[in-house]
Amino acid sequence: MAYVVAGETVPALVPIVRELRAAFERGGFEPASDETPPELVLNVVDREQPRPFRRRSRGTFVAALHLVDARPPDPLREGYPILVRALANVSLTYVPGEGVWFTTLERGSYLVSESDGPRALADAVVERLGPLARSRLVIENEFRPDLEPELWDGDKATASISEAGRRLDRLGLLPAPFPVEELVDERDLRHIKRLYGIGGLSYGNLSARKDATRFWMSASGVDKSKLERPGRDILLVSGYDDERGRIVLSVPPGVEPRRVSVDAIEHWKIYRDHTDVGAILHVHAWVEGVPATEVNYPCGTEELAQNVADLLAAEPDPAHAIIGLRNHGITATGASLEEILDRIAPKLLTQVPMA
Repeated sequence: MAYVVAGETVPALVPIVRELRAAFERGGFEPASDETPPELVLNVVDREQPRPFRRRSRGTFVAALHLVDARPPDPLREGYPILVRALANVSLTYVPGEGVWFTTLERGSYLVSESDGPRALADAVVERLGPLARSRLVIENEFRPDLEPELWDGDKATASISEAGRRLDRLGLLPAPFPVEELVDERDLRHIKRLYGIGGLSYGNLSARKDATRFWMSASGVDKSKLERPGRDILLVSGYDDERGRIVLSVPPGVEPRRVSVDAIEHWKIYRDHTDVGAILHVHAWVEGVPATEVNYPCGTEELAQNVADLLAAEPDPAHAIIGLRNHGITATGASLEEILDRIAPKLLTQVPMA
């Protein structure tokens, strides 16, 4: 895999950038060239005016490295605006003497410590970046205007998704997204939506099985407490084109659909492997003592979907289980969304512990 270091020359970051270059080489990365364009970019930015690295494809993973003099009171709020303004996949906040705070698009934030010295820190950062950069996004949508007329106004499953979204709001489980429109201009906002395959920075998703091969799912970037129109806010996932990495959606004619949630590939794998799963809920909350993923793969990647599917398959009752996504949230399965919420609501911690 090829990498490149780009961006600003920030004098205080020169030593750690030098260590990271060496760590990339030790980790098996090679410098990018005209023949081997970068798949991983370390973009060094000035936190006051972070400049984006303009990637040519979604397959390029960008980490925005910036400096703060001391540990910020809230590392997430420090790193997230940099991530958005720099159009990055992950923000790396370097605090000299302490380490690097990772901040992800999914609002995960955790520290990689410098306690063992700069070289060990650089190796640990590269060790975490590698799997993320190598992961495969499955966020393309293919819309087919072939939804049966009797489903144009929805059914019991879409009604259950709408009600579950309202219930999540009443439970305080719909965290307010960062105001991305206030952080970037209109041109960059369009770029963000194209890169990440999202309609906005909204969190959590819901789905309910329609039949043996299809399921309804909430759209991306929509307020989950206002899932109103089937075919636009709630979409019928009817297939998966593995070769092209596309989620196939059946929509009614004459409706401009939103994109389906980027987690559709995860739900697809679960419904395919477990025919007794009737519904799936993903929220940015936590339940103590549940099995959890180890690597914070981005949402919408095959690797994250497979990690969750593997952990679910190992559970005694996969049809009624909770899987943790470390530094991210939980995915829960059940007979229905109502049953899932009845079962897990008393256990939920609204703050996801970071590790």
